[in-house]
Amino acid sequence: MSSTSLPGSAAMAPAGNSVPATRSRRIVDAPTRVFHALFALCFLGAYLTAEGEAMRLLHVTLGYSMAGLLVFRLVYGLVGPRHARLSLLAGKLRSLPQWLASVVQGTADRTWAAVNWRQGQNLALALAVVALMVLVVPLTLSGYATYNEWGDWLGEVHELAGNAFLVVVLAHVGIVLLLSLLRRKNLAMQMVHGSGQGPGPDLVKRNHAWLAVLILVAVLGYWSWEWQQSPNGLISAQAVTDLLSGRESGDSD
Repeated sequence: MSSTSLPGSAAMAPAGNSVPATRSRRIVDAPTRVFHALFALCFLGAYLTAEGEAMRLLHVTLGYSMAGLLVFRLVYGLVGPRHARLSLLAGKLRSLPQWLASVVQGTADRTWAAVNWRQGQNLALALAVVALMVLVVPLTLSGYATYNEWGDWLGEVHELAGNAFLVVVLAHVGIVLLLSLLRRKNLAMQMVHGSGQGPGPDLVKRNHAWLAVLILVAVLGYWSWEWQQSPNGLISAQAVTDLLSGRESGDSD
C-alpha cells in the first residue's frame, strides 16, 4: 500500500513533494458558460446603445440575440443533461414557502440560528436567475414593438423593462459577490472556467464543448447576417465619430 493512502500521509510526505489539499472538479458545462457570457455581453451592449438613433440597429440586434439565447437555455433546460435542467431550479423555488415560514418562526422565537441561511442564499440566487429569464420576454417584445413604431407608449414600457432588468442584474451580481465572501469561493470565476475546488466527483460528467462552439458560431453568424442586411452596418463611421466626440449624429448640423 502506498503512503499516500494512509491517514495523515500528507504530513508524512517527503520534503519537496507537494500534496494538494483540494482538487478541481467540473461544476458548470461549456454551453451554460457560453450562454451566460453571451447573455451578459448582449445586455451590456444593448443597454449602452439604448439612447439615440446612432446605434439603434446594434441595439436591436443585441436584443434579438438575448431572445435567441433565452430560447436555447429553455430548450437546454428541458432536454439537456440533468445538471442543466430547469427542474432543478424549480425544485429550489418550491422550497421557498417552507423557508420563509422557518424565517417567520425563527423571528417569533428568536431562534435565527435554526434557520437554514445557506438555503436562503441559494434561493436568492435562484430567484434572480428566474427573474432575469422572465424579464427578457417583455423586454424583447416591447423592444420589437417600439422598433416597428406600434405606439409611443411602448417605448416607455421598453425603458421600464430595461431598467428593471438592470436592477435584477445588479442584484444578481451583488448576491454572487456576497456569497463569494461568505463561502470564501470565487463563484463568479466558476462560471468562467467551469471548475471549483472541493472534494467529490465532477458534478458535470461531460463538458459538451461542441455545443458551446455551435452556440458561439450561431450568434456570430447572426450578427454577421444583420451587418450585411444593414446598408451602413450595425455601427456606421458617423456613429463611431459621434460616440467618440460625445455627440449625437443629429447634433452635428
